[in-house]
Amino acid sequence: MRSSQALRSAERNSVQADVAHYWRDGFTVVRGFFSPGEISEISAALDQLQDEGVAHGRCFRHGNLFYNVAREAEGGEPLVRMVQWPSYHQPVLNWVRTDTRFAQLLEPLIGSDLKQIINQVHWKTPGSLADFAWHQDSRFRRPATAYRNLATAYVQTGLGIDPHTPESGCMRLIPGSHLRGDLAMTSSERVLGTAMNDQALEKAGFSEDDDAVDLLLDPGDLALWSPYLVHGSGTNRSAHKRRLYINGYVRATDCDRGEWAFRGGSPVPFGPEPALVHYDALRERPGPHYP
Repeated sequence: MRSSQALRSAERNSVQADVAHYWRDGFTVVRGFFSPGEISEISAALDQLQDEGVAHGRCFRHGNLFYNVAREAEGGEPLVRMVQWPSYHQPVLNWVRTDTRFAQLLEPLIGSDLKQIINQVHWKTPGSLADFAWHQDSRFRRPATAYRNLATAYVQTGLGIDPHTPESGCMRLIPGSHLRGDLAMTSSERVLGTAMNDQALEKAGFSEDDDAVDLLLDPGDLALWSPYLVHGSGTNRSAHKRRLYINGYVRATDCDRGEWAFRGGSPVPFGPEPALVHYDALRERPGPHYP
């Protein structure tokens, strides 16, 4: 459960994003969005999730909740790369996604009535299986008819839990790339687990050497980025894991899917049944299973 110290912190902190920077470059960073004490609490919750994923030993789904588990080699140890919608059963991560600081932060960008379409944790342990190829998040907004006005109604947020540096495989961004809209950076390859390919970037009209910047985060820093921003991340070559807690929000009137997060800036709890988000078979196969 959320500590009284964390509650007091939420009540006294008023946060603002650099709105001009966000619209111009497609991203911005809020330093110290969550306190060291809160990050410690979130980190412990992520350790619980990781233990659950390892115990499953392979990918596991229960409705929208999904554990992406891989192995470095045949017969190797399970490697938890991502968990989608952990907030359904992890109370600490649930209070984070509906913390009113998010509502305050996002109101100047997309208003105060917000749904949530992304709730996931990414682990990048040393090794290559957690690389992310160059991409735009817009490629995942399917079906397109359910997601409207991507450029102005959606904001991705990523909370740094560990240091994000070039050595630990921090995100690489192309500032201003969001202004060109959907660049059709689709491919037959999966984004997760695929190395950043300079040819894919050059095909879209960019150069990593000339255009890309590192997204450097300390624990507690929050990044915000556009679904049209071109980004990726490389191999973690540091001695520590690199975790990122992503929550993606949308102006409610511009999305037919997703869980409510805020109405009029006030948190909205989960309903009695999960909402349709990305898992299209939610109603046909809602129970736990190994895909």
